[in-house]
Amino acid sequence: MGDFHQNGIITILHNLSRQPAEELESQLNEFSKKRPLGLVLPSLFSELEGPALAHIVDELAKVTYLDQIVIGLDRATEDQYRHALKFFSRLPQHHRILWNDGPRLRAIDKKLATMELSPTEPGKGRNVWYCFGYVLASGMVDAVALHDCDILTYERSLLARLIYPVAHPDFTYKFCKGYYARFAESKVNGRVSRLLVSPLLSALKKICSSSESLDYLESFRYPLAGEFSMDTDVLEDLRMPTDWGLEVGILYEMKRNYSLNRICQVDIADTYDHKHQPLSLNDVDVGLSKMSIDIAKAIFKKLATEGEVFTSETFRTIKATYYRQALDFVEIYHNDALMNGLNLDRHKEEKAVELFAENILAAGNNFLEEPNITPFIPAWNRIKSAFTDIMDELKDAVEKDYEQYHP
Repeated sequence: MGDFHQNGIITILHNLSRQPAEELESQLNEFSKKRPLGLVLPSLFSELEGPALAHIVDELAKVTYLDQIVIGLDRATEDQYRHALKFFSRLPQHHRILWNDGPRLRAIDKKLATMELSPTEPGKGRNVWYCFGYVLASGMVDAVALHDCDILTYERSLLARLIYPVAHPDFTYKFCKGYYARFAESKVNGRVSRLLVSPLLSALKKICSSSESLDYLESFRYPLAGEFSMDTDVLEDLRMPTDWGLEVGILYEMKRNYSLNRICQVDIADTYDHKHQPLSLNDVDVGLSKMSIDIAKAIFKKLATEGEVFTSETFRTIKATYYRQALDFVEIYHNDALMNGLNLDRHKEEKAVELFAENILAAGNNFLEEPNITPFIPAWNRIKSAFTDIMDELKDAVEKDYEQYHP
């Protein structure tokens, strides 16, 4: 695509020439001699048995510029942890698996809980947070990327493009967000980004007095992408949400900690497909329904920190404005899909909009009813000040698990 526009307040690094992955990897091999590079893979055990991860590992086995791979393993028994050690053993890079449900890491989590410093709920946010802690504790790399383990269309060029902006010695970016077009198998995907986030931001800009944070989030081509890279010193002060607001929360943390010229986004794939969550029309605690509530709450909380005052009447207005904007977006995406020979079910799109509208109101009411809930896991700098030996304990626990169970 001949898209070279910079039409927001965040730098966009495009994929204009389709440079071969081998050329990028050759440069990254040189960069890594002075700046060691790593990768974090947050995973459920079930993903080891899914259709995507085996291929991802095969692709990563060909990558020569990584010095470290850290895998966070959730919902795994002892036998499943042993299986994971064998599953990832073909990786030639130094790699370790955080067995998050194992007794050693559970003991560390319990210790942190005594001072209310541990993650409050399980999930990707908790998994990533502990992986980042281990990256800091091991001290092996200067920059690290993260991507999901359910990417069905994975090619190693995705990782090369993702980590390149923070690996290049002449670039000054501290953080890079990946983006891509969400379509696969002739279908337009990405409903939460298209039908919730984009029209919600548009609605909020009409209603809220401050738009700085809204302009910032709107500048990202795909704000909900689970792929990003950063300098490891960023991890020290990074507070993270535990719920589906993880990606939005990290973006806002970067804005809080760094100037905008240290943040960028990069086109990492022509097509992207992964495991799809159900819409969950009748259950707000799972699927896209829960996701939409968590994301809306994350945005409302950020605006509140900037002085925006919300009331129940405000949230009713936001819901109504969002609904009108979202229906317009449905029309736009329908036309775009038709012109590109893609499928888009307008009935299902509008059902999603109706659900998201109700969940925006629910998120707002939840925000008003529970104003004192801490939305973030504390930064590792705070953890280290409370428990001076915590990094040694974390590293030691991971190493002892590896030594005890490695085949």
